[in-house]
Amino acid sequence: DPCPQDARLLPSAVGDRLCSFSTDLCKLGDSLWSALIAMAHTILLVQPTGRPESRTYSDYETVTECMEGVCKIFEEHLKRVNPTSPSITYDISQLFDFIDTLADLSCLVFQKSTNTYAPHDKDWIKEKIYILLRKQAEQARMD
Repeated sequence: DPCPQDARLLPSAVGDRLCSFSTDLCKLGDSLWSALIAMAHTILLVQPTGRPESRTYSDYETVTECMEGVCKIFEEHLKRVNPTSPSITYDISQLFDFIDTLADLSCLVFQKSTNTYAPHDKDWIKEKIYILLRKQAEQARMD
C-alpha cells in the first residue's frame, strides 16, 4: 500500500488526497528521481593510474554536465593517442572500456534533502552516460 501510514490518521477527504498524491509520486518513480538527481551539484573524482598523485577532481553544476565531462576526458585521451587523426570517432563500448581501465572513477552527487553528497561508482556513471547518449541520439534523429 503506497498510502503513508500517517495519512490514515487524517480526516477521510484529506487522507484520500494524500494517498492519491503518494500513489502518483510512486508512479513517477525513477523518472522523477532521475530528473531531480540530474540537477544536482556533482564532483567527479578521477584516478587514471595506480599512483595516488594522479588523482584529480572536477565539479559540475549537474550530473549531466559531469557525464559530458567524462566523455570529454575520453575524447582528450583519444586525441593524445591519435595526434595525427583529423577527427575522432568512438562508440560507447570503447568509452566504457576506457572507464574500466581507470584505476578509479567515481562521483559525489549532492542530495539536497540531507545536505550531503552521495557516492557513485563506475557502473552508475556508465549507466548515466548511456542514458545521456541515448537521449542525445534520439534528439539528433528528431532534428
